[in-house]
Amino acid sequence: MKSLISIQNVSKAFGKHKALNNVSLEIEKGEIFALLGPNGAGKTTLISAICGLCRQSSGDITVNSFNTVTHYKDTRNQIGLVPQELPLDGFESVYNSCQFSRGLFGLKDNRNHIENILKALSLFDKRDEQIFGLSGGMKRRLLIAKALAHEPKILFLDEPTAGVDVSLRRDIWKLIEDQKKIGVTIILTTHYIEEAEQLADRVGIINSGEIILVKEKNSLMSEFSKKTTFIRLSKQLQDHSFVKKNKNISVVENGMALKLIGINSESNELQVLVNLLSQKGIGFTEINTVDNSLEDIFLDLVKAK
Repeated sequence: MKSLISIQNVSKAFGKHKALNNVSLEIEKGEIFALLGPNGAGKTTLISAICGLCRQSSGDITVNSFNTVTHYKDTRNQIGLVPQELPLDGFESVYNSCQFSRGLFGLKDNRNHIENILKALSLFDKRDEQIFGLSGGMKRRLLIAKALAHEPKILFLDEPTAGVDVSLRRDIWKLIEDQKKIGVTIILTTHYIEEAEQLADRVGIINSGEIILVKEKNSLMSEFSKKTTFIRLSKQLQDHSFVKKNKNISVVENGMALKLIGINSESNELQVLVNLLSQKGIGFTEINTVDNSLEDIFLDLVKAK
């Protein structure tokens, strides 16, 4: 089965700066794909190339078997894009802005569809208000509504919940999950790692314009996850020499705790460390072991590259 979006050996240069370097990636129909990376990694450039906002310097991109350069109308009709910036006409009403976006794709008025989107995004009560009177979070949600107005098969969300409070962020998460249920393919970039952890089926990590890893989220967390154990000390640790001998142990919280990576609470190594602390007259108040999050894995992978 062919991938819905196929990216083959794509590079993009802005002058001497290479924003994308020989990127290849396949995105499957109906999945939520989270694209993660630090600022300047190439996330927005890659999305812009797929959506036709910029043309790659080399390589090919197809959307549902249509080439994004030679058949740009066929590809753009299938895509809804929520960009990072807020390119909105401040004097237009919320409802009319969504209806205008729908009309750009040659679709007839569907008041019921647009109103349902506005309700899902807690914007229905603002439907007749001018955009310039909306808060930043409301404008962010309006961008999502506009992207969904023409019922796209593919939805790109570039930092969709930036500037949105926690409760509304969860409303947006539900909307994303509901879109997946009706068969929409979603590509998400985010700085909120818990967002990717909550929503994504697969995760891709991009750094310095190169894809460094693509994996199913659960497989990624299972493969790379390590236990982290914290030993909270009864007094500040002054002598760090015995800790420096073990790369998996570090001193944190201004010397009031030890952080152990990959050493769980049942290991002999932990018992040896506790005995050593006891010999030095250092007690502890707590030993707590937690699973690494997707954020921990992401940071480790980026640092490794």
